[in-house]
Amino acid sequence: MPERSLILRPLPPFRLDLTVWALRRRPENRIDRWDGRTYCRTLVIAGHPVWIAVTEERAPGAPRLRVTMRAPVLPAQAEERVRQTLERLLGLRVDLRPFYRQLGGDPRLGPLIVRFKGLKPPRFPDLFETLVNAIACQQITLTQGIHLLNRLAQAFGRRVKDHPEAPPAFPKPEDLAGRDPEALRALGFSRQKAQAILNLAEEVVSGAVDLEAWEDLEDAEAIARLRALRGIGRWSAEYALLRGMGRLHIFPGDDVGARNHLQRWLGRRRPLDYAGVQRALAPWRPYAGLVYFHLLLKKLEEQGFLQKTTC
Repeated sequence: MPERSLILRPLPPFRLDLTVWALRRRPENRIDRWDGRTYCRTLVIAGHPVWIAVTEERAPGAPRLRVTMRAPVLPAQAEERVRQTLERLLGLRVDLRPFYRQLGGDPRLGPLIVRFKGLKPPRFPDLFETLVNAIACQQITLTQGIHLLNRLAQAFGRRVKDHPEAPPAFPKPEDLAGRDPEALRALGFSRQKAQAILNLAEEVVSGAVDLEAWEDLEDAEAIARLRALRGIGRWSAEYALLRGMGRLHIFPGDDVGARNHLQRWLGRRRPLDYAGVQRALAPWRPYAGLVYFHLLLKKLEEQGFLQKTTC
């Protein structure tokens, strides 16, 4: 099977393990896999599924990532597309030096910054995958949502031929458009979620919605357009701004899990509402989204997941 490799050099500091865990969110994630040393995923490039594996090579002075690509057909543009996708997925070009300078000495946030130094803010490969993640995880536990997404990829994701250990790719809009909602219902999706996902896929495929063009919109306009989509409310829209568009000033204030993490971290007795979340985050603006990721890692560490190998 054809194989190529390339070297990526993230802006320092960088830690692959922390960044991958912020992307995966749960050890049950079978789309983004991690064995304690290697991150692997299947990407679709020019219509072809391509397995990628990323390892961090310790080098003096600067972090370095070795990326291996494998597929029966490796498109000519594979290296550049993989580079672009990983820079987005793993936040490789995000410069966190201003964040460290401003808040590294903060009495509350500073210890988390030190503990998780090298965490980069991950983003889903595209806004479609972001929104499907948001829809899947609405009103259920994150673990339940991850299982739904695993089953969606297992049922409809493209696979690397003759590479059975490679995970299925996350479905593209064209993989889902035109499907019977009952096919998603059989995977455990509610009727409303199934219809929302399929409607989104069909609108993207038809050209009625150009999600890529929305990434450059101002926050208010982006949120308005996102909320006009079926099944997308305020939480899902803000989630998309942070995890899909990389807007690091956004903390999804309706995210129950993140809100509870924030409340416990601050030692608040009373639950925080949306407005309370925004007020509580004032000392750390414009980096509310980075607070979100640091609190996520704090919770994962407390649960013992950061040391687990689950590829």
